[in-house]
Amino acid sequence: MATYVERVLRTTGARKVDLVGHSQGAGPMPRQYLKFEGGAAKVHRLVGLAPDNHGTTLSGLDAALKAVAPVTDAALGPAPLQQVTGSPFQTALNEGGDTVPGVKYTVLATAYDKVVTPYTSGFLTAPPTDPGAVTNITLQEVCPNDRSGHVDISYSPNAVNLTLDALDPTHRATWNCTNFMPFPPLP
Repeated sequence: MATYVERVLRTTGARKVDLVGHSQGAGPMPRQYLKFEGGAAKVHRLVGLAPDNHGTTLSGLDAALKAVAPVTDAALGPAPLQQVTGSPFQTALNEGGDTVPGVKYTVLATAYDKVVTPYTSGFLTAPPTDPGAVTNITLQEVCPNDRSGHVDISYSPNAVNLTLDALDPTHRATWNCTNFMPFPPLP
């Protein structure tokens, strides 16, 4: 991520970037970069769709994942276990607060998420010095007829519009919620 951000800054001449991501690419990966790799000085906003900022119980399958850890580590690397609620990685990432000063955060979660469970574990807490730094949104509170799950939230026109709103607040006046029922429904 650091290499890519540097390339974008160099190419555009911008002083900071806005990051938009989904799942692990919206939570742990960019937050690791912000907190431990100097990224906070280079990022203006982080917009996360269905992030697992505080880990996941995988709808109760976290114990099974831990039980087969040697297999998952060999096949997929350490990332799956790092996403489990209470993992050493999650604990270190959230120690001392789950945000860094100077970055504006928007978390867009969906009540139909079956991967990040509970879906509210994606929500962040603003630092006491900047209470407006974090906006946590449950998609269905804004657009009740949007049935997006973890995977298909990225394809929801409502989620796309909420992302654009986070990047440019004047965008909000340009759209209305649409009914969105992914087919087939994904987790």
